[in-house]
Amino acid sequence: MENPLHCYACEVAFADTDASGWMHFPNVFRYVESAEHQFLRSRDVLVFDRAQGGWPRVKVTCDYKLPLLTGDRIGVHLSISRIGASSVTWDFEILNAAGETAAAGSMTTVRVDHLGKPQLISAAERQAFEGN
Repeated sequence: MENPLHCYACEVAFADTDASGWMHFPNVFRYVESAEHQFLRSRDVLVFDRAQGGWPRVKVTCDYKLPLLTGDRIGVHLSISRIGASSVTWDFEILNAAGETAAAGSMTTVRVDHLGKPQLISAAERQAFEGN
């Protein structure tokens, strides 16, 4: 991924692997979500609040290219491919310590209020996503 908007470094936790020691496939999304939340907090954008709502996922995709093992150092790179009226589509790439792509995909989140109803992305949120 060229020029990611945000990079998050971490280590694959034992609890996220299966009996073989390889990361169990749905856990890729846990690391992507952690990167997304770190980015949102760094830009003072609400992650979730019972009274204000949040950003649930409405679509996720992932191509798995290389296994990740317990203890592997990884980097999660995020970029935004689309900002709609109430949705954000994130692209992600997970790199291993050698810089090889282990997984790549996208997820679409929708800004919702406390009742789960879509709401328009505010001007401040939009500015935070656009990096201004």
